[in-house]
Amino acid sequence: MARYGGGGGAPNMQQLMKQAQKMQADLLKAQEELANTEVVATSGGGMVEIVMTCDRKLSSITIKPEAVDPDDVEMLEDLIIAAYNEASALVEEEHEKIMGPFTGGMGGLF
Repeated sequence: MARYGGGGGAPNMQQLMKQAQKMQADLLKAQEELANTEVVATSGGGMVEIVMTCDRKLSSITIKPEAVDPDDVEMLEDLIIAAYNEASALVEEEHEKIMGPFTGGMGGLF
């Protein structure tokens, strides 16, 4: 059986594989943490509230009855958009915190 580099390559390859497996496990853990982390955003002084998980799934929207004006549907639409955009920004902040170790030193792979 041929040996390359005096057999020194095998332990390094094993170490690289262990590091890759650990990184994959850490990444899966981070993704699970994102899926279980929720952000809450409001607009209109709390008239509209949006809850979103950090894996970008909308959990709930709460609209106070006084925000519903049949003569001004556009205002309600704007409040929903504002709350959603705030929630999205909060999700991005959480992504930076949780996924930063995976993206910072690798040129943004994720």
